[in-house]
Amino acid sequence: MDFFTIYLPIAGIEFNVLLLLLIGATVGVCGGFFGIGGAWIVTPALNIFGFPMPYAIGTDLAHMGGKSIVSTIRHGKFGNVDVRLAVSMILGTTVGMELGARLVMYLERIGLAESVIRKIYILFLLLIGSYVLFDYISHVRYQRTMSASGRDAKPKRHTLAQRLQRVNIPPMINFKASGIQCSLWLPVLVGFTTGVVASVLGVGGGFIRMPALIYLIGCPTLVAVGTDLFEVMITGAYGAFTYGVKGRVDLLAAIWMLFGAAIGAQLGTIAVKYVRGYSIRLLFAVTIFIACASVLLKQLKLQLPSAILIITAGIVISSVIILLLVRGVLRERAARSGSGVSLGRGSSG
Repeated sequence: MDFFTIYLPIAGIEFNVLLLLLIGATVGVCGGFFGIGGAWIVTPALNIFGFPMPYAIGTDLAHMGGKSIVSTIRHGKFGNVDVRLAVSMILGTTVGMELGARLVMYLERIGLAESVIRKIYILFLLLIGSYVLFDYISHVRYQRTMSASGRDAKPKRHTLAQRLQRVNIPPMINFKASGIQCSLWLPVLVGFTTGVVASVLGVGGGFIRMPALIYLIGCPTLVAVGTDLFEVMITGAYGAFTYGVKGRVDLLAAIWMLFGAAIGAQLGTIAVKYVRGYSIRLLFAVTIFIACASVLLKQLKLQLPSAILIITAGIVISSVIILLLVRGVLRERAARSGSGVSLGRGSSG
């Protein structure tokens, strides 16, 4: 396998090209499907396989910005991108990104970047995964209760997002693609918070922004996926710039991952069309818990189990998404064939 090993001059390490392609393809599928940059795989994986944490963060942000362009264009064609909402978040996102990058540089100078960032990663992933899973379980139980009583399943109370939308702090903006109206300051503050998290953890912020778009702003799940990818694209571009200026981006590694991601992103984006909103949330929660477990193993110095878990999980989840895509396509074709047969019989009569 030495034939596939290349030297990465900026990170100062040797790395297997096939591994970079595999990471890119896996992240492309998951990112296109969940509306996240996929850094829950990339940053931990690069760090686990030898990248120093600041280089893993910077390189991932560069790869993520490029990959998200493909996914965003695809989701835009399906009408899943609220451009006005995404643009409203950009100001907060860029300010938060710069603040987070400076914090990482400070932690690196005092020798605490590796340990502190991993601990923050574990905490955020655990909290967000738990909340998304709780929401999914609550939704399923409520649907069953309403079905058993013979009533239509309607919201039993005002959600947090609905309450926040009523906060009247000018200017109030109507986001037509999402079907919501709220103060401009709500998406700006969400953007700022996710920008800080994105820069510190080396992610597009998707694993926190996507739940924030759903639970705080009130976006439908499919629109949240596409809109988040638009933001990931901006976050990745700015993050790559600010980390590149600081000499923490290995463009060669990012380019190799982009080759794999370009194909994976197409598949993941199309798969969204065939999966219901709450099913996406369940799969999203599972991926977060797996990422959390992998980073925890790394923190406990269990290098090999951590590496095996993150790569295996990425491949398995990507395979599940592709299977959902194939099943959806087959069902769609079967339905069309059935309709064609019915029309033929009707006309012959």
